Amino acid sequence: MTEVLNDKAYEYFITKDHNCAETALLAISEEYGLGIGPEEMKLVSAFGGGMGCGKLCGVLAGSMAGLGKLAVKEKAHATENFGPLCAGLCENFEAGLGSINCAELKAMYRNDEVRCLKTVELGLDVFEAYAKNKGLVPAEE
Repeated sequence: MTEVLNDKAYEYFITKDHNCAETALLAISEEYGLGIGPEEMKLVSAFGGGMGCGKLCGVLAGSMAGLGKLAVKEKAHATENFGPLCAGLCENFEAGLGSINCAELKAMYRNDEVRCLKTVELGLDVFEAYAKNKGLVPAEE
């Protein structure tokens, strides 16, 4: 992850106390100029904590929302290869972190001091590498 995105993750998750899904989307939006503000961020707020029940990781959910904002021009089903693009991010996330399940990820990465910050950082690493590889965001020079 770039140092800038890492700093954004810390700022939103620790300093501003957003949940994991909100943090992922806000960090992606700020880093890549997506224009997602506090009101739009609320659309992913229910995905924090694995949708409140330890299921799908909120970092992955927030990242998927960022992926949609980057890739979809009008509608998902009118965006060529969008389904496989989403599946690829999910596969990369699972390969990089070991699971897409919040409860499993908490067991691996959570600690009481910074909660799930490590999961947020690792998940954003995966998102950034994937988005760069797919040409959705500028690659570093």
